[in-house]
Amino acid sequence: MGVGGGPRDPHPKDIPEVPVLPPGALTGIPGPAGGWRDAAGASDNAMEGGAQQSSLREPPGPEQEGLPSEWDGGEGPPEVKRSQPLFIHGSSRTPPQEEPRASSLPTIPNPFPELCSPSNSPILSSPALGQGPPREGTSHVVKVFGEDGACRSLEASAGTTARQLCETLVRRTRAIHDHSWALVELHPHLALERCLEDHEAVVEVQSSWAAGAESRFVFRKNFAKYELFKSNVQSLFPEVMVSSCLEANKSMAHSELIQNFLNSGSCPEVQGFLQLREPGRKVWKRFHFSLRRSGLYYSTKGTSKDPRHLQYFADLTESNIYYVTQGKKLYGTPTEFGFCIKPHKVRGGVKGLKLLCSEDEQSRSCWMAAFRLFKYGMQLYRNYQQAQARLSQPPWIGPTPLRSVSDNALVAMDFSGCTGRVIENPSEVLTAALEEAQAWRKKTTHRYSLPAACHSSPLSAAIHRTQPWFHGRISREDTQQLIGRQGLVDGVFLVRESQRNPKGFVLSLCHLQRIKHYLILPSEEEGRLYFTMDDGQTRFADLIQLVEFHQINRGILPCKLRHYCTCVAL
Repeated sequence: MGVGGGPRDPHPKDIPEVPVLPPGALTGIPGPAGGWRDAAGASDNAMEGGAQQSSLREPPGPEQEGLPSEWDGGEGPPEVKRSQPLFIHGSSRTPPQEEPRASSLPTIPNPFPELCSPSNSPILSSPALGQGPPREGTSHVVKVFGEDGACRSLEASAGTTARQLCETLVRRTRAIHDHSWALVELHPHLALERCLEDHEAVVEVQSSWAAGAESRFVFRKNFAKYELFKSNVQSLFPEVMVSSCLEANKSMAHSELIQNFLNSGSCPEVQGFLQLREPGRKVWKRFHFSLRRSGLYYSTKGTSKDPRHLQYFADLTESNIYYVTQGKKLYGTPTEFGFCIKPHKVRGGVKGLKLLCSEDEQSRSCWMAAFRLFKYGMQLYRNYQQAQARLSQPPWIGPTPLRSVSDNALVAMDFSGCTGRVIENPSEVLTAALEEAQAWRKKTTHRYSLPAACHSSPLSAAIHRTQPWFHGRISREDTQQLIGRQGLVDGVFLVRESQRNPKGFVLSLCHLQRIKHYLILPSEEEGRLYFTMDDGQTRFADLIQLVEFHQINRGILPCKLRHYCTCVAL
């Protein structure tokens, strides 16, 4: 049966398993100013965390005055300043009524020849129009959208990577810098999205889009970006999906085997059942797939691995893998856990897409992680190590952390007696730290034991609204979509208002790739307001105290609160 193309014999003797070489990290190309530039073109070579230099700047616009423009997502034309180029979005042809007058004017040298030369113009030859690969040494406009729909335009060189662009946006939005920020490639008309790897060139990805399509870049959190390199990998690679490797390494434990694969940047052969949509039809059939270095195969006869029964399906080096966000609505997938293999040659349209569907989220996450490791190999692990190294040192300061002499000379002291003494015993140091924490807790309790009138004040009742983890009155469906987009990792959470209980709140938490919701109810006792999730057994003065407690202690929750969902305004 010809579901995935002509039959091929994938026997190792006939098709050698050539290792997929990871592409080298694309380095940024410095612009004319020799580094990062602001809207005025000023050079700023102090890269954040030692990042590579790249010519990436924001086009001139009136955003500093707070006026809307096409560059920051507003509607109105940009303010045209003298001696500044105007980015042209339409045709460069002169209107017919102005041609005779233009011919009668004296010849004046053009101060901006790059705007009139199609071969050099970054606008007329914009890669977003699908006119071929980006040209080296030229600038390209890249639009990035936030989750609120607002956009910001940046001017980048052909070598600007996704990591460099994310670092620029983190500085512009004054967000907390960590390695969970990501640039997501979104195709709404196809219901496809994927997270760009740190080393991928943004302009090159943009040049692969179809002309006139609704494709865009979205700046958002993705806590699952490097989850495959964390310690708990057994849940990501189930034993049943890597059983063939376990048979070849019977003396090695499953966790040790997976960790060795991750540290080496490779991946074991992954196998399992997937639903496959036949080309040109809406019928889905169940096949047993195997992911190897030479490509993805499926068996036409049960779980047989006989070369006569294996059908070649897709090549990893010439494709990207995407999440399918609206599979049932657009493609009629059997479950909501669909994904798609999109070859590079497919620019737009459904034709050429290889649609697959797994049975649960754990299976889909395993396939997606295996595809990334097989395609990028050691480069993916280097991206993770570089991200960890950037977090270990403060940005914009340099490789050496800035500490004062007094910080380096800090010691534990005991001031309980007439004179202070240095505590040298480590166990006594820990005891003193715990006593100090208890004293701080007593002060906090005393602050919340003020008269009842203070507790009922609007300020104390609405203090949680200033927190980034509070999302107001959003529905359960929107909550699950938001957490799903930012990564189904243990400990991802947010707090929202309850739709059923007008006075209550809901803590939505992800655990084992499932989202659970816990009702938070306010109560009053002796004129004091408190919040609880366990019928008053554990009480908190406000929602901030409740969240801070469960960030340190699990309590009644299945895991601690680790990452809060947040949305930044571009």
